Parts: sequence; C-alpha cells; structure tokens
Amino acid sequence: MIPNIYKGNYKLLVIIPIILLILSLYFAQSIKPGVDFRGGTLIKLTVDQNLDSKQLQANLEKEGLQGTVITYALPTGYAVEIELGQSMDLVNAESIKTNFTKLLDAQVQKESFGNLSNATTDKPEMIKLANQMLTLARIQKTITEDEGLNSIDKQVSAAYTKVYDNYQQSISGPIQKYVKYTSISVHTVSPLLRGKFVEKAEQTVLYSAIVSIIFVFIFFRTFVPSLAVIIGAAADVTFALGGMGLLGIPFTLPTLAALLMLAGFSLDTDILLTMRMLKRQGDPREKAFDAFKTGATMSIAAIIAFAVLFIISLYTRISTYYEISAVALVGLVGDLFATWGINAVILLMYVESKEPKKTPVEK
Repeated sequence: MIPNIYKGNYKLLVIIPIILLILSLYFAQSIKPGVDFRGGTLIKLTVDQNLDSKQLQANLEKEGLQGTVITYALPTGYAVEIELGQSMDLVNAESIKTNFTKLLDAQVQKESFGNLSNATTDKPEMIKLANQMLTLARIQKTITEDEGLNSIDKQVSAAYTKVYDNYQQSISGPIQKYVKYTSISVHTVSPLLRGKFVEKAEQTVLYSAIVSIIFVFIFFRTFVPSLAVIIGAAADVTFALGGMGLLGIPFTLPTLAALLMLAGFSLDTDILLTMRMLKRQGDPREKAFDAFKTGATMSIAAIIAFAVLFIISLYTRISTYYEISAVALVGLVGDLFATWGINAVILLMYVESKEPKKTPVEK
C-alpha cells in the first residue's frame, strides 16, 4: 500500500518540481523552430542502402544546397532527411506576388466604383512587378503597357508557379546526382505560409490561454485555487518545452498540438484535485492523497499509451509520431510533479489556512 505522501511536512514536495522547472527553463532556450515555423524545405528519401550523411551533406553543399542531412534505418531499408534553408528566389517571389496582388485588388476596386480617372495610376508599378517576376522565373519576355490587367495577372501567376518549379528542379538535380532513391517527398514552406503558421499558432496559444483562465476563475470563483490550476498547466508546458530542448525536438505544428493537449490534460487533473479538495468533507491531507491515487492512475495510463506510440515512432521513423509522443511523455511525467508536488501543496496550504484553529481544551 502506498503511504500518504502528504503526511508530515508536505511542503518539501515542491523542491523537486522547482528544480525540474529551473532545468526546463534552461534547456527550453535551445529549442529551434522547425520548417513549419522557420520556412524552408524538408526532403525525405527512402534508399536501399545506408549513406554517409556527412559526405552527402558536403556533396550537396558543393552543388549550392546548404542544409543538414540525417540518415537512419527503416524496417524495409533506410531513409534520408535533407533540410534546406529558405530560398531567396521563393522569398522574392512571395514579396512580388503579395505586392502585385495588393495593387491589382486596389485597381479592381477603383474600376468597380467607376473611378476611371485613377484607374490606370497603378498599372506602371504593376507592370514593373510583373516583369520582375518573369525575370525571376527566367522567362524571356517583357510585359508592356498595351497588355490588359487580366493577361498580366495570368502571366504573373504562371511565372510564380515556374519559380517554384525551378526551385524543385534545382533541388532534385543534385540529389539525383548523389542519391539513388526509391521514393521522395518534398515539403516546402514558403515565407507566406510560414507567416500564416506563426500567426495562427500565436492566436491559438493566446486564445486557449485566455479561455482557460476565464473558465477556471469563473468555475472556482476563488483566487488561490484558480491560480494553482493555472500554475499547474503552465508547469506542464514548461516541462515539455525543457524536454524538447534537451532532446533536440524542433518546434513544429505537431509539437504545438502536443503542448496544447498537455495543457488540457493538466487542467483536467488539476480541476479533479481542486474539486475534491474544496467540495468534499474530511481531512485535507487524506482528500489530497485520494485525488492523487485517481489522478496518478490517469497519468500512468496516458504515459503507457504514448510510450507505445513512441516505440512505434522509433521503429517506423515517422517524425510526427516521434515529436508528439516524446513531447507528451515528458509533459505527462512532468504533470505528476507539477500537479501533486506544486498544485496539491498550494491547495493544502490554502485549505488548512481556512480551517478553524483548534483551541486547547480547558481542564
């Protein structure tokens, strides 16, 4: 039978979680953004034989492809991952396309309101941008004032597509020169898409935090218990971020999903603890320990489930599975320390402070 960890000086339970939080904050500084949030290209190849990653990286650098190369074994062969930085051609193409679209929309709006006197004021600038896009796409043609806006728009769109096609060919050529692969997948995140990913990620985290805080404070209507719940959720995410930095896991869309999932799981266990501490009658330390047994069982079940996914990811080398399961495992283990070593201690101190003090019985 497990002894009640809250008997005696339970305040000492915060020591280990605080040490882990400090370490997590230190390692979290080394987290690097993945392709989703940094932009660039991730190429995955399957090959029949293992390759020297350092030699392949050196060969690609000779061809003008600056990036990192990782090789690993698969159940049916070997795989190669090549991560390249952002292409300046794509950056310039995105910028030209964005500026051209803004001018075109303004032009259409002017014409729709019948403001024909100013209808052609932006056309010279649009033609200039269109010719820049054609040059970037290596198309030997010059757009003139005689061409209509619809024709110019189609040519800009075609040139924009060709810039991406040229970039894909500039990648595939050197790779085919040094690697004989059986399959290939190319994932390119453009500057525009990267910006949208970052914007949506920031909005998701901000809105989730605001809604969670409002819900917790409305639900409990007491400052200290509500604050304890928020601290527990923040500690879980901090533990997971520290694990990401320690294990070298980049910040990507899958890891963001795992972090949000951890925050939700933490709120679940913290609310379970808080409800039992505030609503049930009895000795506070016994109530805390009873909640610990239930919450720890939930956490261990989740840890086992993600441990299975982690093992599968190691066997199949599916990066999405690996990132989600690794982040979840670190966060769930951290949840045991955060909920039952920090949140429970804060609630115990709060509940015991509210109990009437016993006066000595007069003889």
